[in-house]
Amino acid sequence: MKAWQNYFQTMQAVVEDVLETQEEAIMKAARILADTTKKGGIIYGFGTGHSHLVCDDAFWRAATPANYCALLEQSATGSFEITKSYHIENTYGIGKLLVDYHRITPNDCMIIISNSGNNIAPVDAALRAKEKGIPVIAITACAYSDYLHTKHKDNVKLKDVADVVLDNRSLIGDAAVEIDGFDMKVGSTSTIPNVFLQNAILVEMVELLVEEGIKPDVYYNGHMAFMKEACADHNEKLVDKYFYRIRNL
Repeated sequence: MKAWQNYFQTMQAVVEDVLETQEEAIMKAARILADTTKKGGIIYGFGTGHSHLVCDDAFWRAATPANYCALLEQSATGSFEITKSYHIENTYGIGKLLVDYHRITPNDCMIIISNSGNNIAPVDAALRAKEKGIPVIAITACAYSDYLHTKHKDNVKLKDVADVVLDNRSLIGDAAVEIDGFDMKVGSTSTIPNVFLQNAILVEMVELLVEEGIKPDVYYNGHMAFMKEACADHNEKLVDKYFYRIRNL
């Protein structure tokens, strides 16, 4: 088997594991999102390092809810000066500051993504959210988190703080494929199930709301908006609705 085929099979197994084990957590998380939306709240996604990619993927995106906001703290995303971002995501106060600066309230909720669940900024954000009564959904790798020594001074990890924990079932070390003659595994394992899980709860949120007779705000694809005036008008109205509520929009 070629390495790329091995990677495909490994990731298919990870995603299948998520499908088989996370139904209850997915439904609980989707219920939080639906209740937040019913209250007119904002769904805030936050992740540092490569976890921010999961937030970025759902923000102002085709087929995703318009009340989703990615908290993209540039100093901690690794989008630039990437080796510095590791230190930022392990600095106390950053997570608390983000929750306070964006004035997140109990009518809102947070999806916090951290594969290890062990970096300080995501844990601090979850702790601050809980202090303020803001529901927290974690997407993390529970087995990997258990394997690691706790970094946080409060001796907690993300999964210990969140109201609902979505386990991405990612492999310890976040690496998939062994190659003969090479002493390290290659191919990351966390981003794919993280994106699956976040999209799963957003999709289920929409279904829950529709079953209750509520039409959630969801964007059309930009190309559909280019082709159809009604789609463009729909998207423009959603941007107007959330422009002054979502700081990054």
